[in-house]
Amino acid sequence: MPTSKSGTENAHAAVIIYDGECPFCSSYVRFLRLKEAVGQVELVNARSGGPLVNEVVAAGYNLDEGMVLIYGGRYYHGADCMHMIALLSSPSTLFNRINIGLTRSPRLVHLLYPAFRAVRNVTLWLLGRPKLGPPTL
Repeated sequence: MPTSKSGTENAHAAVIIYDGECPFCSSYVRFLRLKEAVGQVELVNARSGGPLVNEVVAAGYNLDEGMVLIYGGRYYHGADCMHMIALLSSPSTLFNRINIGLTRSPRLVHLLYPAFRAVRNVTLWLLGRPKLGPPTL
């Protein structure tokens, strides 16, 4: 579960910070149907930097290890992020139903998450794209 509170005062109900160079991460956030469930969702490409990325990094989250959801004033990172997104998603599309099936169970998502991260890392390597690397504040 989340480990710290966010100080972000944002007009968006939820913020997802992800790696915009990763085709899986980009597709994942593009196909999610959270807006119906939580209201306005802001998608932030971690590679673009900015105050929200700096906030998450300053809180100790490694964005190479997973995306971050800021929701209800809390941070959800990696497997916890995917699990929370599944809880907030509606089964309105085939993608959401598959996502919910794979990530609604905390045990299953924590079991699968290292494989998801490994596929991301190999894909970035094959595409010649660097990892995010150490953040600069």
